Amino acid sequence: MTSTAAVPPPRATYRRLSVEERRAQLLLAALGLFAHRAPDEVSLDEVAVAAGVSRPLVYRYFPGGRQQLYEAALGSAADELTLCFTEPPVGPPTERVARVLDRYLRFVDEHDTGFSALLRGGSVVETSRTTTIVDGVRRAAADEILRHLGRMGGEQPAGPRLRMMVRSWIAAVEAASLIWLDDGKRPAAAELRGWLVDHLIALLAATAATDPETAAVVNDLLALETSDGPAGQLAERVIPIVADAAHLLPAAAASD
Repeated sequence: MTSTAAVPPPRATYRRLSVEERRAQLLLAALGLFAHRAPDEVSLDEVAVAAGVSRPLVYRYFPGGRQQLYEAALGSAADELTLCFTEPPVGPPTERVARVLDRYLRFVDEHDTGFSALLRGGSVVETSRTTTIVDGVRRAAADEILRHLGRMGGEQPAGPRLRMMVRSWIAAVEAASLIWLDDGKRPAAAELRGWLVDHLIALLAATAATDPETAAVVNDLLALETSDGPAGQLAERVIPIVADAAHLLPAAAASD
């Protein structure tokens, strides 16, 4: 009977990360911490531990320290948040906006504390550069919504009233998101999303009453909507309420 020596298990293959891969690793670790804690509460030591590297290695990639790391992480998160608003121009516009908001609220849910700290400001790491990054997300989001309304670029750029209305709605979405976090994420995200879509439709209708461009947008939008979509469901709920307001119309109009 012959004996054979035990064959040692193969050694794990070590692969050195490229510069971009290492940087992405550090940003991912930082984003995981910034998502649930205010930026000024996260130390570089914690980022190093989360990434499984040494503190000097973090400094090698981000010599500006926590400030530079935070700005880089914020830029990465901003890119991800901007993508939430990107939706193919297919189907009724309000249904597209609903899908956009589903992704947006999922992002808010997954980055709750960091999102709140980011939008409230006041962090020791807040600078003009971080403010520019955040404002860039707001502008990109507004541009995407205007694109769904058929008024972004091309031969029909959005006029001042319509653009102001959309940017006001984006601000309202932000405010509602912060209140939602403060209130323990109540109501359910789907209910909040439905209310925000209704809010957009209501703002469009109110602006259309005095702005011909927005009136044309609403006319085009309604032609694409369905009775069981957000616009149709809102109309079904609102029309009975509006019918009770006939006494507010001028006497001549009310008698017609």
